Amino acid sequence: MAKLKAGDKAPNFKSMDEQGNPISLSDFKGKKLILYFYPADNTPTCTVEACNLRDNYESLRKAGYHLLGVSPDSQKKHQNFIKKHSLPFPLLVDEDHSIIKAYDVWGPKITFGKAYDGLLRTTFIINQKGVIERVIDKVESKRHSAQILQG
Repeated sequence: MAKLKAGDKAPNFKSMDEQGNPISLSDFKGKKLILYFYPADNTPTCTVEACNLRDNYESLRKAGYHLLGVSPDSQKKHQNFIKKHSLPFPLLVDEDHSIIKAYDVWGPKITFGKAYDGLLRTTFIINQKGVIERVIDKVESKRHSAQILQG
């Protein structure tokens, strides 16, 4: 599968958020969506990224964006992560990796010199027509909202 890029139609998805509410891409028709993929709840880099998005959430909303996080974690783990860090946006449950596969964000990684396959931290900016406007694959966790807003 070729990597998704700007101009591609965003793959549809259906999942549940941390509260068990069904969410799909079609729910955001006519809206701008930030779909950010991160490896795991409550890990250092993922927490920094989520807290940066939380701290700048109002700026993202004022720019017209809706925000969804996606990881392979369970509903319960998402609930704990949101509560612990007061996250104001939903996190999608993707334990079966269906969204991760559709967006092609699983692949080879190296951490502390060890090679393995895992979720590649990636953010997709999707426009009102369901088309990918931008892909951020070099996410800077400490300033991720600035990366999104500087377009």
